[in-house]
Amino acid sequence: MTETPKIAQKAPYPVEVEAGKNYFWCACGRSATQPFCDGSHKGTSFTPVKYTAETDGKVFFCGCKATSNPPLCDGTHSKL
Repeated sequence: MTETPKIAQKAPYPVEVEAGKNYFWCACGRSATQPFCDGSHKGTSFTPVKYTAETDGKVFFCGCKATSNPPLCDGTHSKL
């Protein structure tokens, strides 16, 4: 049986990112520091997703954890 991630919120998280910096997106939905990993996935089958910003600017990290383009929002939250 595959574990289902917890929906952190049914909207994306807009985040200002810096070019070249790594970000670790929470895939399990349990992190208290959404949308980023805080280690809450330990003991589950989930692992954080590494995102390296290509440019400075705003990106939208998935909050519902159901995106088909992790870690970025693809609008799936609007169908939940």
